[in-house]
Amino acid sequence: MDARIPYQPLAVDQSHVLYDHGPDSLPQPGVTAGCTIRLQLTDSRAFPGTSRDIWVHAPAASDGALPCMVFQDGGGFLDPEDDLRAGTVLDNLIAASDIPPMIGVFVEPVARNAEYDAFDSRYADLLADEVLPLVEQQVRITTDPAERGLCGFSSGGSAALTAAWHRPDAFGKVVGFSSSFPQVVGGNPYPELIGSEPARPLRILLHVGHRDLGWDEHEDNWLAENLLVAAALFHAGYDARLVLGDGAHDSNHPGVLLPDALRWLWR
Repeated sequence: MDARIPYQPLAVDQSHVLYDHGPDSLPQPGVTAGCTIRLQLTDSRAFPGTSRDIWVHAPAASDGALPCMVFQDGGGFLDPEDDLRAGTVLDNLIAASDIPPMIGVFVEPVARNAEYDAFDSRYADLLADEVLPLVEQQVRITTDPAERGLCGFSSGGSAALTAAWHRPDAFGKVVGFSSSFPQVVGGNPYPELIGSEPARPLRILLHVGHRDLGWDEHEDNWLAENLLVAAALFHAGYDARLVLGDGAHDSNHPGVLLPDALRWLWR
């Protein structure tokens, strides 16, 4: 079935393009909001001496061990006044049966770039071996990695892919919005790695804007590096999708895309 897109003229100057949110990003009549609780992870093994806030958003009605989505920069993703509004999005999509009932786990970073931009397993181990066991003291989460996903924006997006890459035993789904592949320590490893290593059981959605950081630069070009990663995924036969936008390096378009990204990820 064809999808018809209303005509919109292409802006000559794309530096101030803003997308309007759809109804899935707004509280809807008849949709019961999930319950959100705040936890604190102290004395981390992966990052000794640190403690961090975690919010757990559970659906209004649930039974058994549920799938989960883990959101990096948790406070920003959960904020109902910000662009991303993930709690509201989860409530609406679950109520519409567009995604299964699931737990939203919102993790706040401590040393953001040190944690997110490193190409090693420490952050993945934090999530899989410390954060989720703490969450499971409150709600039941499935152990099936195909039913456990990661989502992030900017360095949080590249961190989501890095965590799934190192721990496919724990996570099988990834959404990366404007992922900061140019900031990965040692350089963006994915275009070469994806084609040279056996495919991991991952489903991956990437997004980037035409006016993302360094879009017209030879180096440190977010647009180019995301395109390279997406091309490598496609060539390697991954279940992957790339969404291009007209915006810059901000959470506006990711927030508008989040409902459809989750629908695609959990189809």
